[in-house]
Amino acid sequence: MSDTWRVFCAIDLPKDLKQKLAIHLEQLKKETGVKAGWTRPDNIHLTIKFLGNMPVSSVRKLSQAAAQAVKSLAPFKLTAELCGSFPVHGPPRVLWIGITDSSAHLGRLYERLEEECKALGFLRETRPFHPHLTLARIRHAANARALGAAHRALDFQPSEFEVTELLVIRSELGKGGSKYTTVSTHLLDKSHQRT
Repeated sequence: MSDTWRVFCAIDLPKDLKQKLAIHLEQLKKETGVKAGWTRPDNIHLTIKFLGNMPVSSVRKLSQAAAQAVKSLAPFKLTAELCGSFPVHGPPRVLWIGITDSSAHLGRLYERLEEECKALGFLRETRPFHPHLTLARIRHAANARALGAAHRALDFQPSEFEVTELLVIRSELGKGGSKYTTVSTHLLDKSHQRT
């Protein structure tokens, strides 16, 4: 048994959005034939905070931080839209679908989680928060630009979804890709929802 776990906090996606992302991925694979580390549709999620390897004994503290972060936050809606890649300049290494946070509720959840984590001794993220859904990691530069162009040309149609919970997830790396296990689930507060 390992005494460290690789963990992160994330928002899961509804089945219909995952199906839409799966179709987008299939079209990309067909049109380009480029080798990439494709994310399995079932594994696509919106990462809020990635902590990496931590002692198993600290995972409970992370769950406490997540529970505090969602307190008195009502469920809210986000929109998955726009095809992009990282880095912005040069051959793409990561392909993503963007997330639009019109209500600024996601930004609020992110800030609250960062504050709660910091209060319990976890390091604060230093990079700006750019919410996105990772579809692929490109391993070889050859044809990377063509793949990025094909991704943008497919023009992913906006898809709205509701956020009702925050998850703490364990990631185990393996030959067939990452295996995700939900460690704890933290429901947003429906009593604060506007009717």
